[in-house]
Amino acid sequence: MTRQFIVEADGGSRGNPGPAAFGSVVRDGATGAILAELAEYIGTATNNVAEYRGALAGLSHVFSLDPEAVVEVRLDSKLVVEQMSGRWKIKHPDMRDLALQVRGVFPPGRVTYTWVPRAANAAADALVNEVLDQASSGDRTAVARVFMGSPDLNASHDVVGEAEEAFALGAASRSDRTPNRLVGWQDVGQPTTTVLVRHGSTAFSVEKRFSGLGGLDVGLSEMGMAQAEAVAQELVLRDGLDAVISSPLLRSRETAVCIAGRYGLDVDIMDEFAECSFGDWDGHTFAEVQSQWPEAMQRWLDSVEIAPPGGESFAQVRDRVNRGLRQVMHRYQGARIAIISHVSPIKLLAGLVLDAPLESVYRMELRPGSISTLMWFPDGHNSMVSFAESSHLRGVDSALGV
Repeated sequence: MTRQFIVEADGGSRGNPGPAAFGSVVRDGATGAILAELAEYIGTATNNVAEYRGALAGLSHVFSLDPEAVVEVRLDSKLVVEQMSGRWKIKHPDMRDLALQVRGVFPPGRVTYTWVPRAANAAADALVNEVLDQASSGDRTAVARVFMGSPDLNASHDVVGEAEEAFALGAASRSDRTPNRLVGWQDVGQPTTTVLVRHGSTAFSVEKRFSGLGGLDVGLSEMGMAQAEAVAQELVLRDGLDAVISSPLLRSRETAVCIAGRYGLDVDIMDEFAECSFGDWDGHTFAEVQSQWPEAMQRWLDSVEIAPPGGESFAQVRDRVNRGLRQVMHRYQGARIAIISHVSPIKLLAGLVLDAPLESVYRMELRPGSISTLMWFPDGHNSMVSFAESSHLRGVDSALGV
C-alpha cells in the first residue's frame, strides 16, 4: 500500500530580502502525527526563496523515508503553490533553479501542492521564527528533530527525547484528519496545564485606555494589588503550581510576584506573552482613538491582519504567543504552569486551544484578575477547562479594560 505524507512548509525573511530561514514539518498522512521538524537559517534571501527551500527540505526528508510515497505539500505562499502546480510561470532564474530541485525529488504525479491560510501553517511558521531568533543572537544551528514513531526509524534516531516528542505530537500536530475525541472521557495522556491569569487593574484599565507593549509601563493600582492577592489566594486552594511565568510588563510582573510568593517560586519572564503593541494609540481611550484615527480604527476592527499605526496586528501577536507556548511546552511538558499576561495573549491562547478563527478575539471579554485554564494533551486533543473565571474577586472592586 502506498504511504501518504504531508509536508507543511514555510519560509520567512526579515527585510525581504534579509536574514531568512525555512521551516518544514513532515507528518504521517494517515494520522497527522509529526515525524520530523526541519528548519535552517539560509542567510540573506527573499520570502519566496525561503518558501521553496522549506518545500525542498520536507520533500527530501520524505524521500529518505519512502521513495515510493505520495506527498501533499501545504504552503501559505500562493505564488509558490501556483508555480509548482504549473499554473503560473517562473520568471526569476533563482526561483527556476529551486523549482527544478523541488520537482526533481519525486517523479511527476507523486506530489501535489495546496495553499493553506497562514493560521493553518502555524507549526512551520514557528520553526522559521525559532531559527531566525536564534540567528539574531549568533546561533545558526539548524533544526533537525526526528521523532519516535517515524516509519522505519528506531530509537537511536530520536534526537530530542520523549518529552519533546510528546509536545510535538500534541501542540503542533492538529490536522483535519485527526479524529475527534471526548477529552475528559478518554485517556489521552498527561496534559500540560496553563493557568492563564490576567494581571490586576491599573489606572489605564479602569479608564479603558490602550496600554500595550512599548507604551507607558504602568503598575498595579491599589485595586489591582487587591485583585492579585485574591488570585494568589484562589490558586493556593487549587491543585498547586510547578512554575510561574510572566509578561515583562510591570503590571503582570507585580501580579506574578504575588502569586509566586505563595509557592516559593521564582518568576520566569517571557517576552512572548506581552500585551499587543498599540503603537500611536497607546495611552488613549477607545473613544479618543475613534475620534483621532477613525479610518485606521475601522481597518483594525475589520481585519486581524491590520496593525494600529506603529503597533502589532492580532495575527502578529498570535505568532509570538504561539512561539511562547511552544517554549513552555518543551520546558514544562506535563506540568501545571501559571502564565500571568494580558487580554490579547490570553484570548489568542484560548483561540489556539479551541482551533477557533483568529477573529474570535473580538468576541471575548476578560476581567482584570480573571483565571482561564487550558489543557494541552500529548496527542493534540486540547481542552478549555475554564475561561475568565472571576468568582474569587467577589467583594474586590474591579473594572474591565484593555
